[in-house]
Amino acid sequence: MKRSQNTLIKRSRPSWQPLTFVIGLLLFWQILSMSGIVPSYMLPSPLRVTQAFIADFPLLMGHLGQTLLEAMSGLAMAVAVSFVLAIIMDTNRFLKASVTPVLLLTQTMPTIAIAPLLILWMGYGSAPKVTLVFLTCFFPMTIGLLGAFSQTDNDALRLLQSMGAARWQLYRYIKIPQSLPAFFSGFKIASSYSIIGAVISEWLGGDAGLGVYMIRVRRSYSFDKMFAVILLTSALSLFLIQLVSIIERTSMPWAKPEAKPGTRSPAMPKKT
Repeated sequence: MKRSQNTLIKRSRPSWQPLTFVIGLLLFWQILSMSGIVPSYMLPSPLRVTQAFIADFPLLMGHLGQTLLEAMSGLAMAVAVSFVLAIIMDTNRFLKASVTPVLLLTQTMPTIAIAPLLILWMGYGSAPKVTLVFLTCFFPMTIGLLGAFSQTDNDALRLLQSMGAARWQLYRYIKIPQSLPAFFSGFKIASSYSIIGAVISEWLGGDAGLGVYMIRVRRSYSFDKMFAVILLTSALSLFLIQLVSIIERTSMPWAKPEAKPGTRSPAMPKKT
């Protein structure tokens, strides 16, 4: 019993290894900048980046609001379309065979090449930016759902069919619950892509957003401010991934964390 309690305590303790690595990386970055090996205008120190972030904090938050609006709008559209499209393609084999190559084709085109066309067709407002975020995000969720639908438990499906279940009930009780892990894996990827897609689209046109801010500070050679935006977008992507993880745990209360190899469940009795 004591051993099982110790195992639970060890599992509940937070892992400091990633934080230790980040601190070590920041120290190395600071020493490299102070040593003069790399010129400060090319690689500003973390202290200078922090000072630039604090100095431009109100301005950054204003641009951040615009970027978040575009990213969340495109991501919400991608979630809705991926669910509907995956279900339609799963029910129609011909449509699945014909649409899947088109989905793959959308991912082979460089994002930086699509953005100018969207701006040409839709103007310099939010519409091309939201569209680019949508195109970037919906693919991993759609493909993940399609793969999960095709791998659902056939015995459970046949059981419900023998009981007279309608097609929508098969999705409600079997296919969608079993496909949620794959969906949330794609959702995590898409949430980080949404910020990147919004920033890239803002590079090519617009009057607000983190991408517009980066273009302006680059022209003034304020690379410390550019690094501040890079760190901000990275932190925001990590926050969104963590938020999706919380939604995943809330949506799937039946899912239990996998035990590490070689560990014994606390409820498992000792061998005598």
